[in-house]
Amino acid sequence: MSSEVAQAGSFWLELVGTGLKENFHLVSGVRTRVLEAGSGPALLILHGTGGHAETYQRNIGPLSKYFRVIVPDMIGHGFTDRPDLDYTLDDFADHLFGLLDVLGIDKAHVSGESLGGCIAAWMTIRNPERVDRLVLNTGILDRPDAKGLVQLADLEQRTKTLAEDCSLDTVRRRLQWLVLDKDTMTEEMVHIRHRIYNQPGMIDSVIRVMGAVLSMNRGLYKGGDYLARERMAQISRPTLVLWSDHNPGKPYDVIKPAIDLIPDAEVHIIRDAAHWPQFEQPDAVNGLMIDFLTRPEAARSAA
Repeated sequence: MSSEVAQAGSFWLELVGTGLKENFHLVSGVRTRVLEAGSGPALLILHGTGGHAETYQRNIGPLSKYFRVIVPDMIGHGFTDRPDLDYTLDDFADHLFGLLDVLGIDKAHVSGESLGGCIAAWMTIRNPERVDRLVLNTGILDRPDAKGLVQLADLEQRTKTLAEDCSLDTVRRRLQWLVLDKDTMTEEMVHIRHRIYNQPGMIDSVIRVMGAVLSMNRGLYKGGDYLARERMAQISRPTLVLWSDHNPGKPYDVIKPAIDLIPDAEVHIIRDAAHWPQFEQPDAVNGLMIDFLTRPEAARSAA
């Protein structure tokens, strides 16, 4: 990423010339917004709780040189419909497999950040024949420790505050939780999220999804124990794990035992980043993803 783009923090400057398209697809009756760019092997990229496709504004361009990049607003998020669901990992997976069907894609690389990582892992466990390689970015099927639960509760409170005050300042404070250096959160991203969150009923949806995520992290979710650590041993696809050195909620030392259960995993720690390494350190994340996802199988196995 050039210093000019980093300083300007402009969504369009980072995507101009990529052939980016914003499309709306109907998936089992759910109007689904998707950013699409590039050609080649399909790469489905999933945002985190309360997020949207712009989470990956610094990654779509570089990745689209090698892949058909597909970045949806997941159900309950962004400009996608908000159906009346429990928002379990199965609910998200059903919708995303349906999206791949609509796009005519039988098999894709799948990458996710935070909640998106949990969903990507769950999709791989549930339907491994539809996933080529998996990338987990600060998202894994494992619960936080007591300190991590306190940090996640802080994010939950920041989210609930939006119900009373969905101002730019409140949105900015929630976004700043995601980055190590608060000054790196661009005003453009604040305005994009502010516009999304001010849609009628959007805050209620974000709070509902956040509640489901926190329940899963606390091991209390009625839909089942999706975040049981031992599930990671069921991942049968080659996996790249990207964690950050300052990830809130689930620091690396807490989730390393879960990572160690993945049968075929390559792990990299992204330095000087918190919960959004793909935004704070895009060159590192893009480079690692491109190398892992394009590496020939024999060379990847020997790495």
